[in-house]
Amino acid sequence: MENNVSDRLFKQFSLLVYEQCGINLHEGKKALLQARLNKRLRLTGIDSYEKYFQIITSGANPGEFVNFLDSISTNLTYFFRESQHFDFLDQVALPDLIAKKLKDRDLRIRIWSAGCSTGEEPYSLAMCVLAHLPEVARWDFRILATDISTRVLETATRGIYSEEKIQKVPPALRQANFQKMSNKNGKPDFQIAPHIKRTVTFHRLNFKESYPFKGPFDFIFCRNVMIYFDKKTQEELVNRIAGFLSPGGYFFVGHSESLTGLVHKLSYVRPAIYRN
Repeated sequence: MENNVSDRLFKQFSLLVYEQCGINLHEGKKALLQARLNKRLRLTGIDSYEKYFQIITSGANPGEFVNFLDSISTNLTYFFRESQHFDFLDQVALPDLIAKKLKDRDLRIRIWSAGCSTGEEPYSLAMCVLAHLPEVARWDFRILATDISTRVLETATRGIYSEEKIQKVPPALRQANFQKMSNKNGKPDFQIAPHIKRTVTFHRLNFKESYPFKGPFDFIFCRNVMIYFDKKTQEELVNRIAGFLSPGGYFFVGHSESLTGLVHKLSYVRPAIYRN
């Protein structure tokens, strides 16, 4: 196996990733790309970066191209991440939305978790919303959860997490929404309960491709996704995604992100929260 990706080939990989999914692999990401490529070369038995690039761009192995994109998308997440957003849902957004829905006799609630990773975000949202709904069975409540990575979507769909992974779930919610099971190491795992699981639908979605749904969504969570994109792509993405928000709907970004400097029609509510 080669020792280093050449600057020329790094630029080719970067351009490919940018054109295909909008992720901006700048010079500082060269070591990351090389580490992820080394892993793919070991797993596929391909002996050079050049040959690997030719294979994933020839169209002969579309499955490996998906594996390549999977390998370069980073998937750090945990339950109730950035808890201020869940506090805002609990205290402001959900009580207002539910009161309005009851008044209008429209018991449909839709949420989109865009960049859902291994499922902790959409499952956290489901727990949060269901705890607020009076007479749950009357409501038409669904969450769409999307990610570009098939690997993380498999984990999300299984809905099985280690004891360590569920530490940030409040005890009452943990008790109500997880089923304890034993794994082969003798340690307990925790499976998302069926009443939570059936509210969430997982789909692979590349933000640069067509979106096979219509919305509208009452809340859209697109958190810690835009950090991978340049400003031009961020602006296009925000406007495209915001087009699926219902009137008065909320758009959440990560706390390390901001829409400052982007042209969009959303109103600022508080840090990392915007409204249609």
